[in-house]
Amino acid sequence: MLNRRRFLAAIATTIALPHLARAAEPLVLWGPPATPGLLLVAAAKDPALKPFADSVEVKIWRTPDEMRAGVSSGGMRAVVVPSYVAANLHNRGLGIRLANVLTHGLLQVVAPAGTVSTLADLKGKRVVVPFKNDMPDFLFRRLLAAQGLKADELNIDYSGTPPEAVQLLLGGRADAALLSEPATSGAIMLSGMRAKPLERAVDLRKLWAEAAGRPNLPQAGLAVTDALTKQIGTDGIAALQRAIETALGTVAADPAAVANEAATLFQLPSPVLARAAPVSNLAAQPASAARPDLEALFTALAKDDPRIIGSKLPGDAFYTL
Repeated sequence: MLNRRRFLAAIATTIALPHLARAAEPLVLWGPPATPGLLLVAAAKDPALKPFADSVEVKIWRTPDEMRAGVSSGGMRAVVVPSYVAANLHNRGLGIRLANVLTHGLLQVVAPAGTVSTLADLKGKRVVVPFKNDMPDFLFRRLLAAQGLKADELNIDYSGTPPEAVQLLLGGRADAALLSEPATSGAIMLSGMRAKPLERAVDLRKLWAEAAGRPNLPQAGLAVTDALTKQIGTDGIAALQRAIETALGTVAADPAAVANEAATLFQLPSPVLARAAPVSNLAAQPASAARPDLEALFTALAKDDPRIIGSKLPGDAFYTL
């Protein structure tokens, strides 16, 4: 009888091994050092994810090139990306889909107080834009065109990152900068100690609403790969979405607490993150619910170059949830 019990226990252990091997693989959530990443930090603590991974980690990508390389190599399976990037990679057959929208717009033109109130006021001015040929640049140019302005009527300079754009603006080497949160909040806080305080001069979300007739600008969301679905299953993807929805409430209720947790990871001061969260239009909208807004944005961006979205609107399979 004892030998029989040992035999049955060994069989049970063998059967359980594949499950244990999967659970031992950490669930890694990748995001930029921007306010949508705060939702990942809060969601990673949700106990609802425990059945799908023994541990949940949040890691940061610093540049769009790093993010694209990570997705292409398979190293990033759950990653916050500009929404059009998810469409582009999906249409190129990289096995990636969009789970949700995490912000309805966090881009602002920042300028010295009282100097700029419309895009037309930027004519002849030096404007710094981070990430050439990426979401800030594409959207800025589309909205300039919507208002009958040409990019060459401005002196657009490109920076490698938002912090570089902030330094140029604070140093007086630019008249304005196109910034996203938390760079906007950081620039305004730093300028408060100087003779020329900065302000949020133009909100691109409002301009988008006027141009597209839609209130929401689905700027970025969580993309998931086929490899992640294989790792945690469709139930795991659904649990991750629920955790993010809960995280949205957590961040709204106490942004300072989440900012304190994220500061070291983001390499940013927690007061900046805490100030940025409430003005970042954070969301946890399932991708299928955001489809009309996403298709309006994709169509607008494709007017300049259809290759931006992979030459076509993504089909039903793109919308994970």
